[in-house]
Amino acid sequence: MAASPEARAMASHLRQALTLPEGLLWKALKARRQDGLHFRRQHPLGPYVLDFYCSRARLCVEVDGYSHGAADRPEHDVERDEWLLEQGIETLRLRAGLVLEDLDAALSMIRTAARARLGNVD
Repeated sequence: MAASPEARAMASHLRQALTLPEGLLWKALKARRQDGLHFRRQHPLGPYVLDFYCSRARLCVEVDGYSHGAADRPEHDVERDEWLLEQGIETLRLRAGLVLEDLDAALSMIRTAARARLGNVD
């Protein structure tokens, strides 16, 4: 599914404005390319921008901060995750606090989800 022009523009902007948890996770994902997994940051897909995306595992990783629990955001996230699932992409949501407090645990969760998607469960 091609990205909309709006999503492409937004992705470009968001790559320059990563939050602290997103920046820390991106640095770790780039440095620790384990199991041949390659992630893209702020990847546009259809009408959305995915925080991190591994095309090989068809896995989207979202870092959810405070705003994901406010207003209509939870409903928006559900709709988005359902749309991604229809495209064959699973979403792993990580709390921003987890990334800040225990980056290794967040990376382990990502690795486990990716391996499960690839059929390489330990």
